[in-house]
Amino acid sequence: MRVLDLDTVRLSEDRSCLEILDQTLLPGTVKVLRLEKIEDIFEAIRFLRVRGAPAIGVCAGYTMALIASRIEVEDYESFLAAFLEKKAYLAGSRPTAVNLFWALDRMERVLRENRNQSIPEIKERLFVEAQAIRDEDVAISRHIGEIGFSLMKPGDGILTHCNAGTLATAKYGTATAPMYIAWEKGMHDFRVYCDETRPLLQGARLTAFELHDAGIDTTLICDNMASAVMQAGKVNLVFVGCDRVAANGDTANKIGTSGVAVLARHYGIPFYVCAPTSTIDMSIKTGAQIPIEERDPSEVTQMWYKERMAPENVKVFNPAFDVTDHSLITGIITERGLCQAPYEKAFRDLGIL
Repeated sequence: MRVLDLDTVRLSEDRSCLEILDQTLLPGTVKVLRLEKIEDIFEAIRFLRVRGAPAIGVCAGYTMALIASRIEVEDYESFLAAFLEKKAYLAGSRPTAVNLFWALDRMERVLRENRNQSIPEIKERLFVEAQAIRDEDVAISRHIGEIGFSLMKPGDGILTHCNAGTLATAKYGTATAPMYIAWEKGMHDFRVYCDETRPLLQGARLTAFELHDAGIDTTLICDNMASAVMQAGKVNLVFVGCDRVAANGDTANKIGTSGVAVLARHYGIPFYVCAPTSTIDMSIKTGAQIPIEERDPSEVTQMWYKERMAPENVKVFNPAFDVTDHSLITGIITERGLCQAPYEKAFRDLGIL
């Protein structure tokens, strides 16, 4: 089965569990986890079994519908209290990806808007909303892909960092969506360079895997090779995804993205961020306010090695994300249109409040 045909996260047909493609095992093993408990889903998000801001949002929606269906109370206030307790717990799984909180808030809003309905009716409405989040994500990715495709030319070399592909969304991805749309439209004369994306290698394990699987001309490079590839004139465009965008256009994405943006500016290469509007957080003015998750040092010192590759007790700084300054971004591609500086005005013009 091709990667594009796989579901990153879905609700089981009998609504008894969440089915998640375990991305920590890719590309060597394709395994679907069947998770029933919220604690197991929390662990799957925390340890990147499901990852990518849009996919995390879809996961959150399904999870709250699933967990709410098991709340055995008869009055609305008790149901709401139990729901909010589970929501707060799941919100603690990862701090940076705003889609997690966006989806959780959206599910809560449905619950509150239907307070005059019976508990069984509210539970059903939550399942409907969770499916809507998933279906909308597919449409959003496709719209982003269409806009990004309009920026491509035959023969282009495209560099991307981390995995903002179909594995990070319900389908198509964000940064990879233009590539998949190009392929669907019969434009195959382009090539993609994938940064390996240390320390968790999402570019190597996931992006290179899914693009190569789709038949796209794909070259894997180490992160510190991006400058050499750009200098050689092999890159014409950069497409990256994001986990949160501040009102001024500062963008948090996987660690290393800001360095790619600096290089792109130096070499005069357009640098585009592919961002669903759900990742744009107008409540924060700049990227300095975006919380940056710091992960376990073992990801740097030993995870991918047969033997430990760093001295015992050496200090390790392991942020999961960095923030790219808005001044380095050529444009932010949303499903509603291409935004360019000044970004806050552009976002408001699109109706993002």
